[in-house]
Amino acid sequence: MTIQSIKMPDIGEGIAEVELVAWRVSVGEAVLEDQILADVMTDKATVEIPSHVAGTVLSLDAAVGEVVAVGTPIIHIDTAAAPTDKGQPAGDSKEPTDSDVAKVSGTAATVQPSPQPSPSERGSDRPDAPAPADTLNDRGRNGATNSPPAASPPLTPGKGGGKVSERPIAAPAVRRRAWELGVDLATVRGTGPAGRITQSDLDAATSQTSANPSAVSAVSFLSPPSADPRYAQRTAEDTLPVIGLRRKIAHKMQEAKRRIPHFTYVEEVDVTELEALRGRLNTEFGKTRGRLTLLPFLIRALVLAVREHPEVNARYDDDAAIITRYAAVHLGMATQTDGGLMVPVIRHAESLDLWACAAEITRLAEAARAGRATRDELSGSTITLTSLGPLSGISHTPVINHPEVAIVGPNRIVERPVMLNGLVVARKMMNVSSSFDHRVVDGMNAAEFIQRLRGYLECPGTLMLG
Repeated sequence: MTIQSIKMPDIGEGIAEVELVAWRVSVGEAVLEDQILADVMTDKATVEIPSHVAGTVLSLDAAVGEVVAVGTPIIHIDTAAAPTDKGQPAGDSKEPTDSDVAKVSGTAATVQPSPQPSPSERGSDRPDAPAPADTLNDRGRNGATNSPPAASPPLTPGKGGGKVSERPIAAPAVRRRAWELGVDLATVRGTGPAGRITQSDLDAATSQTSANPSAVSAVSFLSPPSADPRYAQRTAEDTLPVIGLRRKIAHKMQEAKRRIPHFTYVEEVDVTELEALRGRLNTEFGKTRGRLTLLPFLIRALVLAVREHPEVNARYDDDAAIITRYAAVHLGMATQTDGGLMVPVIRHAESLDLWACAAEITRLAEAARAGRATRDELSGSTITLTSLGPLSGISHTPVINHPEVAIVGPNRIVERPVMLNGLVVARKMMNVSSSFDHRVVDGMNAAEFIQRLRGYLECPGTLMLG
C-alpha cells in the first residue's frame, strides 16, 4: 500500500484558511487524477479541490463546515491500485480495511471517518447551499424518523438519472409550487442536472396524481380530524449546520446591522411612461438587441442621480473614520441563489447603455447562481440595488451592504387609480424603498437623492440625455 496525503492547497491572494463546505468523495471510493475531491469557500467564492493522484480514499480528515488552514492534510489516498475508470479500481483491488485506514494516523483506535454529506448534498450543483426552509419538515411528512439516512450512490446527472432521495434537489420556486399542490418532492423523479427536480417533473407528477387520486382525497371532509392524515400531528425536527455561503451571509448581515444606524426612506414613483418606453424599445429592438427589463432603466437613473449626490456612492471605513467617495459606479446587484443571497458587481455601470447593462445583469446573475462567480465579481461594490421582482411587495427595509452607505430597492408595479390634472386615471405606480447609513448620509440628502431618482424614472426621456 502506498498512501498519498493531499493537503489544502494555497488558493492565493494571501488566504491562510478556508471553510470546507462539501466532500465530493467518500471513504472507500476510487478516484481518478484531477477528479474533484471537495469544495471550499473563501469570501463567498467557492473553489474546487482536485486530486493530483489516482487511487482509493482511505480517510477524510476534515469535517464539512470546518475551517482548514492552508497546508493541512485533508484526505489520504491509497495509490497502489489506481482506478481504470471513475469509481472502478483496477485489478483485484478491494475496499480498505480498518487496519489500512489506521496506518494513516498510526493507530486503528484513533481513526474516525469525518461526517459525510448526504447523497443529495453531493449531487447538488451548490454543495455549500443549506436546504430551503420549506424542506425542514419533509421527513415528518414522509413519516420518517430522525435517524441518519442510509448510504446510497450519488445522483446520476442527465435525463431520467434523478434518484428519489430523502432531501430532493429543487429550486425554491419548485418547492413552493409543490407545497401549494400538495406534492411530496421525495416521490418525484428529477430529470435535471444531478437529479434536480424541474417544473416539468412536477407537472408530470401532478398529472399522475390526477390520474390516481391519493388516499387523502378519498377521505371525507366529514370525517373527524383524527382520521384525516392532513391533520396528523408532526413532530419531526431537522438540525441544519450554518456553513458555507449561509454562514457568510449571516456574518455579513449581523455586521451591517451592528455597525450601521439604518435610515429608511420610501417614495412612490409613477412608471407609466417608463413602462411605455420599455415596451416600445422591446418591440423595435427586442429581437436584435435583446429584451429589456425594468432594471437597466433603474440602474441608468441611479447612475445619473449619483452624479448629483456623490455622498451616497461611497464606502465608510468606520474603524479609520474615513469616507471614500467614488466617481465610478460599481453597482452591486443583490441576487438570490439556491445557496442564499449573493451580490455580484456591475463594474463601471456609468459606462453601459441599456442593452449592455441588461447583458451584464444576465451574465452575472447566471454566474452567481451556477457558482461560477469569481472573487473580483463579488466584491468592490460602491452602492447596491436589490430587487425581488414580482415578490417585492409594496415596500421593504433593505439592509445596507457594509461598508457601503446606501442601498435602493424597487417594489412591484401596481396599476391603480390616480388623480392627474383633475381627473381620475389609471397609472402604473411603484414604490422605491431605500436605506442609508445615517452617520454618513443626512436625511435631507437621502430624500433629495431619491427625489432626483424619481424624476428620471417619471420622465424616462431624460435617461438618454445624461
